Amino acid sequence: MTKTLTDHERSTGSGRLRAYVAHDRESGVHPAIEALHRRPHARDGDDGRKTAEYARIERGREE
Repeated sequence: MTKTLTDHERSTGSGRLRAYVAHDRESGVHPAIEALHRRPHARDGDDGRKTAEYARIERGREE
């Protein structure tokens, strides 16, 4: 006579571990992304000048 569904043993040890490891791996931030966030932002010397020119025009001084 064959076993019923409730008579079979359940082996979930490796499945649980695999799911836990996959979840842990996906929850972290990739090291390349962290390195990009730590890099200094490039600053163009032109940004401050543009702001000054826009402010001058807004005040009505066209010279």
